[in-house]
Formats: sequence, C-alpha cells, structure tokens
Amino acid sequence: LLTLFPQQSGLYEYKIFGVLADCPPKLCVDVYMDLDFRKKWDQYVKELYEETYDGEKVIYWEVKYPFPLSNRDYVYIRECREMDVDGRKIWVVLAKGVAVPQCPEKPGIIRVKSYKQSLVIESDGKAGSKVYMYYFDNPGGMIPSWLVNWAAKSGVPAFLKDIQKACLNYAKST
Repeated sequence: LLTLFPQQSGLYEYKIFGVLADCPPKLCVDVYMDLDFRKKWDQYVKELYEETYDGEKVIYWEVKYPFPLSNRDYVYIRECREMDVDGRKIWVVLAKGVAVPQCPEKPGIIRVKSYKQSLVIESDGKAGSKVYMYYFDNPGGMIPSWLVNWAAKSGVPAFLKDIQKACLNYAKST
C-alpha cells in the first residue's frame, strides 16, 4: 500500500506499509543497515560509503538517475534503535540529510539538501516482518512527471521487493 501526500511545495511524501514474508525483522534491519551489501542489490547505487566527520558518522550516497537527468547525491546521518513496546520488539531507523563542509557538492551531480526517512520493522507474527516507511526528499532540478509517476507506482514499492530478495541472499553473501 502506497499513499502520496503532496505538500504545498508540490513535492511528495511517500508512506509505505508492507509485509516481507520469510524475512525476520533482525535480518531486514541487518540488510538495510549494511551499506556494502546494498551496493550489490540496489541497482540505483552509484556510490555509497560512511565517513566520520567531527566524531559523527555520515553517509554519502550517489543515486543513478535515468538519462538525460543528472544523478543525485545525499549526505545524511542515520540511527537504528531496537525498542521494546509492550513486549513487542520494534526496530526504528531514522535518517535525515545534513550539510557537511568536508563533503562538498560535486560538479554534474545535484545535491539533495532536504531528505528524511523513517523505517519501522517488526515481526508479522510468523516468519516475516511488517515494514512501515516514510520517505521525503526534494530532488531539486526539474523532475519530469513521468519519473514522479514511476517512483510512486513502481520504484518505491519495488524497493520493498528488492529488500525482500536481498534478505534471502544475505546469508549466502556474509
């Protein structure tokens, strides 16, 4: 299920809820947090790594955009917490864009300055996970409506399928 909430800016917030069968929550979290593994399963990753600047871990992520659009890049921080809510184990991952002087913008790549994501994962009561994701960014530049429509109808929901597939391959790769 995907719902779109256009803001006054005309940009969309994506809210997704899904069930990943046969992917236990801890495995989903491990796959999601493993940047090196993500480079293997996420076809849109051009560059992805974590650096420490002034004692804070910061992630740099360049995303491939379809020709003729410029790639986008993100500089962000994220945190993962495991919580106990009335006996239920719930994992929460929060991410938000930050400005870091040591990570300047690159020519030909558009820096996404406004980015935030929340991910909540818990058991579905069986062998899988319930996943809720909130996602917002301002990709900058002129994004054609066909790409916005593709992201809403295909790209964002496909991300859950990609994570599910990655979960099934994770044990083999580590």
